[in-house]
Amino acid sequence: MKPIWVVDDDQSIRFVLHKALERAGFAVRSFASTREVQAALGADLPQVLVSDIRMPGGSGIGLLQELKRSHPQLPVIIMTAYSDLDSAVSAFQGGAFEYLSKPFDVDKAVDLIRRAVDESLREQGADSSGLQTPELLGQAPAMQEVFRAIGRLSPSQVTVLITGESGSGKELVAQALHRHSPRAQGPFVAINTAAIPRDLLESELFGHERGAFTGAQAARRGRFEQAEGGTLFLDEIGDMPYELQTRLLRVLSDGQFYRVGGHAPIRANVRVIAATHQNLEQRVRDGLFREDLFHRLNVIRLRLPPLRERVEDIEVLARHFLRKSAAELGVEAKRMAPEALRLVQGYAFPGNVRELQNLCHWLTVMAPGQVVDVKDLPPELLASADGMPPAGAGPEPLPQAQQPPPQQAVQACAAEPVAAQAWESQLAEQARRMLRGAESQVMEQLTRRFERTLIEAALQITHGRRIEAAQRLGIGRNTISRKIQELGIED
Repeated sequence: MKPIWVVDDDQSIRFVLHKALERAGFAVRSFASTREVQAALGADLPQVLVSDIRMPGGSGIGLLQELKRSHPQLPVIIMTAYSDLDSAVSAFQGGAFEYLSKPFDVDKAVDLIRRAVDESLREQGADSSGLQTPELLGQAPAMQEVFRAIGRLSPSQVTVLITGESGSGKELVAQALHRHSPRAQGPFVAINTAAIPRDLLESELFGHERGAFTGAQAARRGRFEQAEGGTLFLDEIGDMPYELQTRLLRVLSDGQFYRVGGHAPIRANVRVIAATHQNLEQRVRDGLFREDLFHRLNVIRLRLPPLRERVEDIEVLARHFLRKSAAELGVEAKRMAPEALRLVQGYAFPGNVRELQNLCHWLTVMAPGQVVDVKDLPPELLASADGMPPAGAGPEPLPQAQQPPPQQAVQACAAEPVAAQAWESQLAEQARRMLRGAESQVMEQLTRRFERTLIEAALQITHGRRIEAAQRLGIGRNTISRKIQELGIED
């Protein structure tokens, strides 16, 4: 695979992205200006290009336009400050793969670049056998039912709706359905309908013709065309805008669609697999999801169990993720001591398998020895196991030798409702004091303090990872970024 090219006049941005991409296993080349890139293009070509939008001596927009003329299939990601959002949207419509807002989360940036690499390899017709596709693991009865369902559904062309909590592995199930189907030699194309701006999702799904809108300087294939002969995975389908649901329904019903600005119908030889963590029946009742589309998608429903319902799988999954992280980092794989494993198995894992994978990666980096002991586990996991508030939000967790016996842990859990009543009573008393003092904007003041406390706690639990913090709080990624900025939170 060819290297990723990063173009930015800011040396710190180049350094951070370069190191993060190398850790993720990519070859990387960095450039300080568009002139350096243009000189290098004569002898080589990147797999994906990541460029700042504004640089001395040349802009990312100009570079994008030049590349789209000479290499239209090359994915280009534009980096932009919030003030340049309008320019970034225009760039997206002009052919950019995606835009990345500064300041950005490094993990999010790497995930985005990885998606761009996957699309680039598909466009080149790369041999899919060379790509490592993760297998589903699990011995629990609930997972065995999933495996049996995959075996029955794989040979068919039927539409499948996968439901399950965030992080439970819905995309892995979709990949397995594709890999064991007659379409396995075709492409597997995934799109998260909640992650793409509403105004751009239609073009992303169905493509557009040249001149279809301002900035559309070249025709672009959408995900339906990219998945021709294979499988299209529509993740978070419950968040699809209502007006686009009609177009999707028409494709599923008629088997054809039109590009944005196009007049010729295009036949869609695609198997659609959809997934959501939401209750679609409730969204239908709330008027947020079309009932006819729901019935069209809900031909076969496959529920993926959360990790707390398959505790017996945690050991084999943890061993797999520890080996995987060690291979990525070039170190010897670590293993968990029996007592540490017991505590991990007792944790609820609201982020499911994805959270367990992140935990194993954290342990690979942070645990000092080859055997992970209880003291090496993250403070929030120890706090959860002890029935205590997280570190920084109350007393520090007791050392292992002083941990309370199970009876006391049960008593601590039983005391949680009392603790909840206590803080609510304190909130009510604080509100009464402020109202008696004739203070203004009481609601706004308390709401800001409440939001700040929640976000700071979530960022502490997730070690500053905004996306994961937003998921745990049940809010959007853009919302948490805006709140952090508005509240002046240092993360």
